Amino acid sequence: MPTTEHPPPSRLRVWMLEGLSDMGKGHGDRTPAARIEPEPEHQGQRWYRVMCLTGVDYFSTLGYQPGIAALAAGLLSPIATIVLVIVTLAGALPVYRRVAEESPRGEGSIAMLERLLSFWKGKLFVLTLLGFAATDFLITITLSAADASTHLVENPHLTSTLHDKQLLITLILVALLGAVFLKGFLEAIGVAVALVVAYLGLNAVVVAVGLWHVLTEGHVVTDWSSALIAEHGNVFAMIGVSLLIFPKLALGLSGFETGVAVMPHVKGDPDDTEENPKGRIRDTKKLLTTAALIMSVFLIATSFITTVLIPEKEFESGGQANGRALAFLAHEYLGNAFGTVYDVSTIAILWFAGASAMAGLLNLMPRYLPRYGMAPHWARAVRPMVIVFTLIGFLVTWIFDADVNAQGGAYATGVLVLISSAAIAVTIAARKAGQRNWTIGFAVISVVFLYVTVVNVIERPDGVKIGACFIAGIILVSLLSRLARAFELRVTSVSLDDMAERFVRDMASRKIRFIANEPDRRDKAEYRDKIEQIRQDNDLPGQEDFVFVEVSVLDPSEFEAGLTVRGEVLHNRYRVLTLESSSVPNALAALLLHVRDSTGRTPHIYFEWTEGNPFANFLRFFLFGQGEVAPVTREVLREAEPDRARRPRVHTG
Repeated sequence: MPTTEHPPPSRLRVWMLEGLSDMGKGHGDRTPAARIEPEPEHQGQRWYRVMCLTGVDYFSTLGYQPGIAALAAGLLSPIATIVLVIVTLAGALPVYRRVAEESPRGEGSIAMLERLLSFWKGKLFVLTLLGFAATDFLITITLSAADASTHLVENPHLTSTLHDKQLLITLILVALLGAVFLKGFLEAIGVAVALVVAYLGLNAVVVAVGLWHVLTEGHVVTDWSSALIAEHGNVFAMIGVSLLIFPKLALGLSGFETGVAVMPHVKGDPDDTEENPKGRIRDTKKLLTTAALIMSVFLIATSFITTVLIPEKEFESGGQANGRALAFLAHEYLGNAFGTVYDVSTIAILWFAGASAMAGLLNLMPRYLPRYGMAPHWARAVRPMVIVFTLIGFLVTWIFDADVNAQGGAYATGVLVLISSAAIAVTIAARKAGQRNWTIGFAVISVVFLYVTVVNVIERPDGVKIGACFIAGIILVSLLSRLARAFELRVTSVSLDDMAERFVRDMASRKIRFIANEPDRRDKAEYRDKIEQIRQDNDLPGQEDFVFVEVSVLDPSEFEAGLTVRGEVLHNRYRVLTLESSSVPNALAALLLHVRDSTGRTPHIYFEWTEGNPFANFLRFFLFGQGEVAPVTREVLREAEPDRARRPRVHTG
């Protein structure tokens, strides 16, 4: 790619942009102005360590899921939770195991669906899904931090001191999470492993003690079963009601999307390649399956012991078990000392649950937005994006006043939309692969998740409203960024075939003159008339030699790509360079700079003015890569080469 001289970047800029490959693999900064050397790419972590990173999101739901289930289902909480576990193991888990096979670089179902649509409709579809992903991941950060602050504020030792400080505590927790990621990704994994091991260990103690009390106080089970039969009558009625209640328990499905999003950080086999990372795929499947099995056991056990051991009124707003059912049992049966240790562990993992969401955002967003031209180049770097997401987290926390319940609808909507899109994506993939049984199975799973999503939206429309705000924000910022980068040199590399190289070498011995031609019939008359017109418009002598340049626009919605130049001789006389690109002016500018750098001579290119309204022509360029070709080519060259003396010459007649 053509380059120009630029002053060395500042130390702050180097620090902000270092480690470009740490999160978004394969997306280094390509701007000529930012010559920042990325850190050596880490070699990944064992799957069980990465499981802890995604597990801080998934496992931390134990902090509030039993309470949510009790409020939604009452005495049916254990049965409704079993339904949730069945959907998890028979639905979400097979879907995401297939997603891991289809998108081993962590793009998830969004990349699978992106391949089905092209041009702008594909980009807008991806931006919509990214909006729901942002809703899921960002609300994970803010909701988990808010729930952590709730556990802190409601600890018996601290409630009198901190009862009105929840918003401030939540903001501090979000800021601390951002600080961990500014320090480095590997540190985040280390913290996640310690938190998950401690938290699951303490929960195992609480579950064991709870089950012991259930066994020694046999009447609690008979009291519960009698009340259940009196309220619902028979098993079939219980199952039916549980199915209706299930959408309210959807938060228990969180964690799968982040499990795939952090997939690039799973260490595979030594012989893995980017094209076939079979070891990474195998170990990611282990990660997803192990996490789902661990969580399923804990969900069933905790929903049972909390339902039979905690009075129903304690789950309600203002009750001691509201949003902290297991913490209530820890204090009740193991004393305030153990209960406080449990609270600290719960607060820590809820706070750090945002880590898996942050990792997902940092892996997902840089894969799409910069490539679409819908984010600045620095959006590929970890640290600037951490700062952006942290500031958005501050805003969301402030808007919702750190209220967990207010954010629950948006969280569930984001989770369910992503799972539904994943189920649809793998159904289509199975159908294309000719796998009839898998196609039917995934189609049934898709219907189930679509039903749950629709019911959740009807019951909690605020989730869609919040998701729509994220989508509108992403689309608006994306279009503004695309507009701001419209005159950027988008070509990442230029390669010429043998014939094109011969043309350039031949011209290098004299003045290099190109004619920009929009191919039509490509007959002899077209090229003859074009040369005559250019000579007359620019008052050039008859002996001047020209090479035609023709650009075909493939997908104008794409923003950056490599440029391949092919040479051919037409009608035994006219030399033509053919290029394929998403934008005519950017391709021409890249070719001119490449020829200048390879020959050491200043090339000239000749255009005819484009007819029509200049504003309409600019919109044609912005949306379809054509339009005001001559002035836009000159503007791209001006931005790419600040030195006028070295800038290729643009002539328009």
